[in-house]
Amino acid sequence: MEIEQYLQRINWSGPVRVNMETLLRLQEHHMLNIPFENLDVIRKVPIPLDVETYFRKIVVNHRGGFCYELNGLFNWLLLNLGFNSRLASATVKRPDGGWTLSGSHACLIIEMEKPYLVDVGFGDSVRVPLPLSGEEREDVSGTYRLSKLADIGFDLQKYRKQDGWETLYRLDTSVRTLNDFEEVCQFNQTSPRSPFTKQPLVSLATPDGRLTLSENTFTATRQDEKHKTVIEDKEVTTVLKQYFGIDLDRNH
Repeated sequence: MEIEQYLQRINWSGPVRVNMETLLRLQEHHMLNIPFENLDVIRKVPIPLDVETYFRKIVVNHRGGFCYELNGLFNWLLLNLGFNSRLASATVKRPDGGWTLSGSHACLIIEMEKPYLVDVGFGDSVRVPLPLSGEEREDVSGTYRLSKLADIGFDLQKYRKQDGWETLYRLDTSVRTLNDFEEVCQFNQTSPRSPFTKQPLVSLATPDGRLTLSENTFTATRQDEKHKTVIEDKEVTTVLKQYFGIDLDRNH
């Protein structure tokens, strides 16, 4: 596992300093170059809680992954660069208003002059470090904040023009290790009730939007405009390579 190889994977050049500007740029580079994807889940390729496995998959074989892989590996990078980074967990709010399995999402808390939420494994979400102090942050994907709860934890919220603040997930800031996610990682890659076992999903941030392949629908989002195209089965391999840099046959 080599830091330089990882930095090349996210198209990083220049020095790395332990400050907010570097953290912001590292998160941006990561999200613009490494897709969120569940293709191994769909293909029933086991996903262990092992950072070296993630490095081979994501850095060496130019793949993406889901939250345990993306945030687990990014946490390794940040720690080795000198950042005060650790894993935390969250419970995702479903579109129907219910909640997913408690604590089943892995994300990061980075301690700078104050603590920040950093998440490179949640698809279309906040792209910048988000302070736990409740200040709003805006990026190309929207306006976000962390709203403190009465007891413990925070709600990650996104502002919608029609509906106001909408909760995306509930953050528990307690310290977590990768091994703490063993049960939920197994659930998310095997259970028919998991949101990841139903259909293939690949999504990558772009400078002004996002590219997403959901089963056979390819969606290009630019600011608030979405353009959808139905992809034939025989075209999927080409789309994965052309837009997401994924070659499922690649294995170095």
